[in-house]
Amino acid sequence: MWELSVLGGNAIIIGDRPILADGYSGGFAGGVAARFALSHVFSTRLGYVASIQKIPGYKNYIPYSSNTTHMLNLDLIASLNTLSSFRGNPKVNYYVFAGYSIAASQVAAGNPDDGIFSATGPVRFDLYQKDSKNFISTFHEDDNGNKNQALYHNLAFGAGIDFRISPRITFGVEERIVAPLTGVDMLDGYINQSGSVRGGADKFAFSTAKIAFNLGNSATHTAPLWWVNPNNYLYNEVATPKHMKLPPVVLPDADGDGVTDQFDMEPSTPAGCAVDVKGVSLDTDGDGVPDCKDKEKLTPQNCFPVNADGVGTCPEPECCKNLQPVAPVCAIGSLPSVQFKSGSAKLSSTATSLLDNVAQQLQANPTCKVKLVGYGASDKRAQQLSWDHVNAIKTYLSEKQGISETRIIFTYGMDGSATTVDLVPTTEEGPNTVPAPHPNLRKG
Repeated sequence: MWELSVLGGNAIIIGDRPILADGYSGGFAGGVAARFALSHVFSTRLGYVASIQKIPGYKNYIPYSSNTTHMLNLDLIASLNTLSSFRGNPKVNYYVFAGYSIAASQVAAGNPDDGIFSATGPVRFDLYQKDSKNFISTFHEDDNGNKNQALYHNLAFGAGIDFRISPRITFGVEERIVAPLTGVDMLDGYINQSGSVRGGADKFAFSTAKIAFNLGNSATHTAPLWWVNPNNYLYNEVATPKHMKLPPVVLPDADGDGVTDQFDMEPSTPAGCAVDVKGVSLDTDGDGVPDCKDKEKLTPQNCFPVNADGVGTCPEPECCKNLQPVAPVCAIGSLPSVQFKSGSAKLSSTATSLLDNVAQQLQANPTCKVKLVGYGASDKRAQQLSWDHVNAIKTYLSEKQGISETRIIFTYGMDGSATTVDLVPTTEEGPNTVPAPHPNLRKG
């Protein structure tokens, strides 16, 4: 699509007449422009701007004047934030531009009693004669046969910001500076010939607001490219490949210990045995019996060798033969429940405050574990959301509060309120990690 914009605002001449002194704040400006994208960053714009302003007299050397100007502009625009590696299409567009304009101005003597849009005073032909070497030409004869429009070249530059209101409508503001290329100095009704600091060519400053409309059939045309992130194609192709041919990933793990055969130093680890990063069964006391089969995981070395169950040869002291193991007791009476918003797995500030208190109680009672009971069993999405709820609490307790995962029992998908997770103090054993039932439905 291409963009058609209508603009309006303030125009002021930066010249020999001081700005804002004795009531001079410029005049009115308005125009239209058409913009078309050359790429996602660069675009071109053709536009027309007209301005009319009264220039009050200043001290004893700048008389009361009026200026009426028409400009035809051709700009090259560069959008500054279209390209992005971390977000989708922009909703705000910052841009800078530079371009060429050809302008026609009429400077008249003016009258303080005229209406604000009136420029009917006698034309200042003395200024035209003094500045004639800087014009392309003069044209448009008045009733006396004098040409009262001065035509000249300009260089324009500026910046702006656009806000996307809807797929079709944009609102923006822009600052545009226009400087004559040939040193035209008559625009404010005075030509400085003294060589003072304020001498030199006059310039226009346009401060405008605009409303723009995207024109074109949305079914067959994209939005103007400065509103489209070119990385979207890459994101979509990576998420759902349509052109890439990806070979199947083959990572064989014959013993199922989580370490691929390529790196497994023990390719036939017994099922259920914990291994290190090289796939070797853990053996805490180094007695040759893996921890998963060792009934005495910390056998002293002076009791080696051990039997097939990992039990050493040291006799049990007489005083200990009749001792009965003491069942662990949890002194925590009850723990609060955590509530989630419907369809969300994000912990609220209230939930994290509750969990901070739970962590303090667990740290004060090292014999206690906590059982996380998630609800939601009606369908796959509810089961996965239940898993997400429990996993969010487990992650917070272990990573933020330092609670060992071995003290957290993972339970999900129970019948009950799908937005609730109950926290139950316990000493029972249970799994501290459970694979996601439907990982494709996981909440980010």
